[in-house]
Amino acid sequence: MEGYTGLFWIFIIISALQPVITRQLLNNSRKNLIEKIERDQKSKVIALIHRQESMALLGFPLVKYINLEDSEEVLRAIGTTNPEDSIDFVLHTPGGLVLAAMQIARAIEQHPGRIRVIVPHYAMSGGTLISLAADEIIMSPHAVLGPVDPQLANMPAPSLVKLKKEKSIDHIDDKTLVLADMAEKSIDQLKSGIKELMTHNYGEEKAEEISKMLTEGRWTHDYAITANFAKEIGLKVSTDISKDVLNLLQMYKQPTKLAVPTVDYLRKESS
Repeated sequence: MEGYTGLFWIFIIISALQPVITRQLLNNSRKNLIEKIERDQKSKVIALIHRQESMALLGFPLVKYINLEDSEEVLRAIGTTNPEDSIDFVLHTPGGLVLAAMQIARAIEQHPGRIRVIVPHYAMSGGTLISLAADEIIMSPHAVLGPVDPQLANMPAPSLVKLKKEKSIDHIDDKTLVLADMAEKSIDQLKSGIKELMTHNYGEEKAEEISKMLTEGRWTHDYAITANFAKEIGLKVSTDISKDVLNLLQMYKQPTKLAVPTVDYLRKESS
C-alpha cells in the first residue's frame, strides 16, 4: 500500500511540473529560432504577438491588444539596439491603444538603422499604424493590414463626424455632439501623426494621400488590406517572407492556462 501511495505522489508531482517544463522547452525553442533569424537576416528581431487565450479559471476568451506595457517593452528593446543595426519587427495583432501604437511607431521611425515590419497573418488598426513607420513592410501573400480610423465609444470617428454634418443639431443629443467633436479632433490628430511618420520614407505628398485614405472612413474598420492592395495604394510592401518567421509564430500558440509574453526579444546590451 505504501508503494502505491509513493507512486501516487510521484504522479502528482510530475503532473504539476509538466506544464512548467513544457513552457520552458517552448521558450527555449522560440529563442533558438529568433537567434537563427537574427543570424540569417543580420538584424535584431523584436516580436509583438497577440494571441487570444483562455483565462485559467473561467475559461472564456481574453483578447490581447497593443497597450502601454507593450510600448514600454518595445521601446526598451529598440533602445538596447545599436543605432546602426537593422531591426526585423514581427507583428501579429488586432490593434490596440493609439497612444501605445504611436509611441512604438515613432521609435521605429526615429531608429537610424533599417527597420522592416514583418506581418505573417494580420496587423490591423494600431498594428497598421506601426507598419506605416517602417522602411519596408514584409507580408505573407495572404496577410492583411487595415484602416486606422479612430474609434470612440465603439463607434467609428468618421461616421460620428458625418452624422453631425448630415443631421440637424437640434436632433442630436449632447453626448453624441461631444463624441462628434472628439471624433473630428482624433481624425485630424491621427492623420497628422501618420503623415509625420511616413514623410521620411514616402515623401510629403504620398504621406498626405495615404494618411487621409486610411483615416477618413473610406472602409469599415475591419476592412482587409491585402499585400497587393497595399502596393496599389503606394505602400512599400514585399511578400518575400521567411519560413522561419512563419514557424516562429506557430510557437506562440496559446496553451491552456499558460500565459505567454506578448513582447519577446533577446535581451543583449548594446556595445
